[in-house]
Amino acid sequence: MHRPLSCLLLLVIVACPVPFFGEEKGSAPPSWVPLFNGTDLSGWKPVNVAPNTFTVRDGMIVSTGLPTGVMRTDRMYENYIVELDWRHMRPGGNAGLFLWGDGTPSVGIPFTRGIEVQILDNGYDKPGKNERFTTHGDIFPIHGAKMTPIGRIAKNGARSFPTEDLSRSSPEWNHYRVVANHGEVRLSVNGKEVTIGKDCWPRKGYIFLESEGSECHFRNIRIQELPSTGATSEETAVEGVGFVPLFTGIDFENWKVPEGDNGHWKILKEVLDYDALSESPGDKSLWTRREYGDFQLIVDWRIKETPYTNPKAAQILPDGSEAVDADGTPIKLSIPDSDSGILLRGSAKHQLNIWCWPVGSGEMYSVRRDKSMPPEVRAAVTPRMKADKPVGQWNRFDITVRGETVNVILNGETVIANATIPGLPARGPIGLQHHGSKKNGEWTSPPALVQFRNISIKELK
Repeated sequence: MHRPLSCLLLLVIVACPVPFFGEEKGSAPPSWVPLFNGTDLSGWKPVNVAPNTFTVRDGMIVSTGLPTGVMRTDRMYENYIVELDWRHMRPGGNAGLFLWGDGTPSVGIPFTRGIEVQILDNGYDKPGKNERFTTHGDIFPIHGAKMTPIGRIAKNGARSFPTEDLSRSSPEWNHYRVVANHGEVRLSVNGKEVTIGKDCWPRKGYIFLESEGSECHFRNIRIQELPSTGATSEETAVEGVGFVPLFTGIDFENWKVPEGDNGHWKILKEVLDYDALSESPGDKSLWTRREYGDFQLIVDWRIKETPYTNPKAAQILPDGSEAVDADGTPIKLSIPDSDSGILLRGSAKHQLNIWCWPVGSGEMYSVRRDKSMPPEVRAAVTPRMKADKPVGQWNRFDITVRGETVNVILNGETVIANATIPGLPARGPIGLQHHGSKKNGEWTSPPALVQFRNISIKELK
């Protein structure tokens, strides 16, 4: 039986699958799965951004660009092909797709270690286009990751630049196809491969979308996993399971600002900043709104400056006692000093010091000096070493509190090793400590001239 030509054409149309936007010929294997369901952010976790930095609208993930930071997949991936569409909503917009990244940011910055596939609008770097950044497809390692650039290489020798500029300007959509396999990254832009990076390390980790200053949209995000090639633990990124941000970078949503503070606890360029001059008549420290029991806390901090010379800093011995001279007089050191700390479970006594004393930060001053405490407790809350970086540089505390036991890692070094502290409250808020006072314009005690960022917490069961 003969069918009309119109019917035959209809059958052909129905039989042909509708292509994914920007899909290359022959690139539609049956095992694609969505990384974005088009309705909510299931499968994604904010790392160091606000709850509304990434939202869903009209089938798209919308990034406000504020603060600068990232959102990650809820699990790690090793070898895969990932595709997505993106567009910037203003000329010169900046964002990124991160591969094989850590679950927590690198110290003192809003980005994780990993491999970045740059997502830039054509207006970003007009004066020196393709000399430092590119409008699309600049692949490079960030913050401790490694990669061998291939093809057209940046002058600094660290970046692979695309062989052609194929991105469309804001507000048009662009399509990325990234093949990330056995430490090699191949990027196609709008249907053509343009950039390659090899020998990437790590080569297993999370996938991220980046927020960096301006509105950007993402849609049609899907992944096809490829067979494992046995990434070792050394080739695998740091996990971040269970951590949620306590500081959004743009507001005090999770914190109680002291009543009457008058703006001395503030957010300065997406960093939590304090000048030690709170005008609050009560407790001047900054506390979380929620209480916590057992937890692991990551917090980056730095001392901005040390305008006060402390004439009473002690030389603390490993057993927690303070050194004395031949006459039994306590030895006092005169040092430039600043003083703050992390307050545990609502208790000012149970603080982890941030200061400049030779014993180092992480010391629990009030516990160490409490002579009613057993000697082994006083020794246990005395840092094993000074692991602080110089004033002005960022440090990282990794603090674990379980029951009455506290473990503190500072810049990768264990300074308090599972100290069991009688009387540590079972539950309470976490505080950032105020310290310092002025008289006649001069500091009379070490001020808390500090900044904090990348504060995240994991509640433990």
